[in-house]
Amino acid sequence: MKFLPSQLVYIVRDRGDVRNLRVLLIFVGVLVGLVTTYSVLFHYIMAMEGQKHTWTTGFYWTLTVMSTLGFGDITFESDLGRAFSILVLMSGIIFLLILLPFTIIQFFYAPWIEARAAARTPRQLPAATDHVILTQYDAVSAALISKLEQYKYEYVLLVPDAEEAARLHDMGLRVVIGDFDDPQTYERVHAERAALVATTHNDFVNTSVVFTVRGIAPRVPIVATAIEAASVDILQRAGASQVLRLGERMGQALTRSISGGDAVTHVVGNVDELLIAEANAAKTPLVGKTLRENRLNEIGVSVIGLWERGVFEPATADTVVRPNSVLLLAGSAAQLAAYDEAFVIYNASIEPIVILGGGRVGRAVSRAASARNVDWRIVEKVSGRVRDTERVVLGDAADLEVLRQAGIEKAPTVLITTKDDDLNVYLTIYCRSLRPNIQIICRATRERNVAAMHRAGADFVLSYSSMGASGIFNLLRRSRILSLAEGLEVFRVPVPESLEGKAIVDCQVREETGCTIVAVRGDTGLVINPPPQTTLVAEREMILVGSPESERRFLKKFVQE
Repeated sequence: MKFLPSQLVYIVRDRGDVRNLRVLLIFVGVLVGLVTTYSVLFHYIMAMEGQKHTWTTGFYWTLTVMSTLGFGDITFESDLGRAFSILVLMSGIIFLLILLPFTIIQFFYAPWIEARAAARTPRQLPAATDHVILTQYDAVSAALISKLEQYKYEYVLLVPDAEEAARLHDMGLRVVIGDFDDPQTYERVHAERAALVATTHNDFVNTSVVFTVRGIAPRVPIVATAIEAASVDILQRAGASQVLRLGERMGQALTRSISGGDAVTHVVGNVDELLIAEANAAKTPLVGKTLRENRLNEIGVSVIGLWERGVFEPATADTVVRPNSVLLLAGSAAQLAAYDEAFVIYNASIEPIVILGGGRVGRAVSRAASARNVDWRIVEKVSGRVRDTERVVLGDAADLEVLRQAGIEKAPTVLITTKDDDLNVYLTIYCRSLRPNIQIICRATRERNVAAMHRAGADFVLSYSSMGASGIFNLLRRSRILSLAEGLEVFRVPVPESLEGKAIVDCQVREETGCTIVAVRGDTGLVINPPPQTTLVAEREMILVGSPESERRFLKKFVQE
């Protein structure tokens, strides 16, 4: 009963529901008029046959006949009376047994259920500030919510459909009902005081959201995703602070790890002057030696760790570089240039890589590969999806002949880029069985499927949802955190009191937490790859690289003591 007032308010407020209620009342009115008319006619015909009954009996007879109960205690004797009984019976079947149940379900029961769901889900957010507003619960938003909860950020998810809102509310998500194009929706969730608004719908809905929010919150940061390149400018004109083309980013990220092409560095991120880069070790003199033996520190770069089949291994002096290793390096532009000069002659490959899937991510991979002077072939079912028809093989990627035509037997790398995780696992197992030594790089749409693709045989897997969530979260933290890949991030913190006055070598940060100090801010600016004897000074900043778990260990060990 406590929901009844709010349900009635919900029904009365919605014009469609008011119209439904009006239709229901009209139907009931027609039914009452029909019963009354039949009762009056009942008395006239009974009087013609010489029978006399009360008005109560007349209504009783009409309802029993219309409901097909027909007890038989009151009957007509004439043919006219029996014909009238048939008419009442047939109209009762139509009105009471057919129309009435469907009318009640459509115009009363369904709106009542919707009203109960709407009453259970809030339409307004209590007073809040520095919160994040989301407009869709998809793979990217789910991963982002996980990050927000990890770092103690408040969030609210806007959902226009009451039934969907109730479902998400029952899942434990913080949901508010509201239409995306209604300024009052964003006023009810205090958009003007939000830390960030993130919208991940299609380009048209995102534009509407951005334009509406910007009208009531001129200074709030707004992040929007875009599918088409032309939408980036439109979203920016609508008021977006940042536009992310996740398909393009995913393609570039996957391409960085291919073993064909070259062995030089490829920058994957930066924090001020500090550059983070990846470099393939395949076919270089680095393979088979430890990092101590390779003496890369003499070039000036710092090896943070190595990727081995998609698993990141923190670097130690005794870490051995393997044929499929991808080095993660930190250094300045000059230091990375020195590395490139030493290894530019290695790992040249003339065989094209094979890209399975010609969607947005697959096409982005082909563009990034061309930028690195790496030849490629795309396997795609749909004709005309890829413009460069000379390098497209039309057909099913699960067809051996199609893969052979694409060059799977000689290709150094195959990149699986479809958005179907189940299909990607299938193709990973298939390609691994065909070529046990080929490098397999795979795209996962959902974070939970990353481990399954590694088990299937992928060397490197990048989650679309995790990458998108990290990109949005980076903007929320205002570049205080940079996601390099699945489970590896750059973060910066002020020098903790427990480390003030100590040399880096004496802090045992890597040994204790798994984080690597890659830069510190000194009197003259950022010191990249500082010497081990560098003393940490109070009120200065440290830049570290590590997994979210190693970051938590660092904060617990040195900051929260």
